[in-house]
Amino acid sequence: MGTIIEIEPMRELLYADWDALDALCSGLDEHQWATPTCLPGWTVKDVLAHIAGIERMIEGDPAPTIDVSHLGHIRNDFAAAVEVWVEDQRHLSGEAVLDGFRDVVARRRAALAAMTQADFDAPSWTPVGRDETYGRFMRIRHFDIYLHELDIRDALGIADRADMAAMAMALPEADSALGYIASRRAALADGSVVRIDLTGPVVRTYVIGVVDGRGHLLEGHDREPDVTLAMSDALFLRLTGGRTRPGDHLGVDLEIAGDQAMGMHLAAQMAVTV
Repeated sequence: MGTIIEIEPMRELLYADWDALDALCSGLDEHQWATPTCLPGWTVKDVLAHIAGIERMIEGDPAPTIDVSHLGHIRNDFAAAVEVWVEDQRHLSGEAVLDGFRDVVARRRAALAAMTQADFDAPSWTPVGRDETYGRFMRIRHFDIYLHELDIRDALGIADRADMAAMAMALPEADSALGYIASRRAALADGSVVRIDLTGPVVRTYVIGVVDGRGHLLEGHDREPDVTLAMSDALFLRLTGGRTRPGDHLGVDLEIAGDQAMGMHLAAQMAVTV
């Protein structure tokens, strides 16, 4: 059974995401539009072009017929499929890309406004599989847009948006991978128990155990963890998104208690979205 997502808060979060991006990008000069982000090959303008392109895909617009084989940062077919929307807009000014973003957002707002809870509960393709709901797809869209908003803010040196609801709804798309991170990415030994504390503004505690080569979120587990990582919610998103290196944050907004080597290894292997 797919994930059931309440339509009203999710719809409002997407509206807020689009409004935040519009406000963030309004008034940028061409130097700011051309600022490189942490994403290989993408400037601030490219990130907004990517977001607009995905929304156009959802609206059913035909993909541009354009060759992206010359771009060295493309690593798979999915990356190539989304890159065509970016490459198609690289000759445009930043303001023209923003105008295109506003156009597709207006269409997406109208589409979401016409939807019901039953529409959100309906089966849908998603980037994490076909056996899901349209609501889950929209939660993934929120996660992606919110993370890309952080990319733009980091590139331009602008503080994060203070919106606990947006962060709280983005976290499930990151924390759902913690078992995989512990057992496959970090390849922790069987019997390992690790704890991750998110220190806020959104506070969370995750305890992950590795049993028979598989990682699981544990509840009611009273064994002392081998290592505990404490970090902000924003750093957690950036690490799982492959946006930063844990060594740059150690002792600042990342603290490790217990097995230091295991903790640094786990933090360095948290990237599951790039």
